[in-house]
Amino acid sequence: MKKILVLCTGNSCRSQIAEGYLRYYAKEKAVVYSAGIETHGVNPKAIAIMKEDGIDISHHTSNNVNEYPKINFDWVITVCDNAKEHCPVFPDAVKKIHHNFPDPAKATGSEKAVMNEFRKVRDMIKEYCRNFVEKNIGNYK
Repeated sequence: MKKILVLCTGNSCRSQIAEGYLRYYAKEKAVVYSAGIETHGVNPKAIAIMKEDGIDISHHTSNNVNEYPKINFDWVITVCDNAKEHCPVFPDAVKKIHHNFPDPAKATGSEKAVMNEFRKVRDMIKEYCRNFVEKNIGNYK
C-alpha cells in the first residue's frame, strides 16, 4: 500500500483539504497523512467547505511533520512554498512533489468573500488530487 504525506506550513487548511481528497480518490490503495512544519489546528472554514462537497474532515488533527519519523512515505507533496523551503530531509526513495496553492486563511473581506476563496482553493486542490491519484495510483472510479 502506498503512503502519501501532504505537507504545508500549519496543517490547517491546504494540507487538510488535500488529505481529505487524496483519501477519497485513492480509497484503500493508499494511506494518506498530512502534517505541517508547525501546527495551527484544523481551520473550521476548511471543515465547512469540505462538508459542502460531501467529505468529512472534522475528525482530522493538526500534526507536525516530526510526528512521522518512522513512516516510509512513497510521496511527499508540499502544497505551499514555505513547506517546500523548510521540508525536512526524506530518504532519496521518496518522490517529492510540489504545488503551491494560495492560502485561503489569508483571504480578507466579507464572510462571503472569504468562503468563496476557500471554495476556490478547495476546487483547485480537488482537481490536483484527482489527477495525482489517477496518474500515480490508478483509476479512482
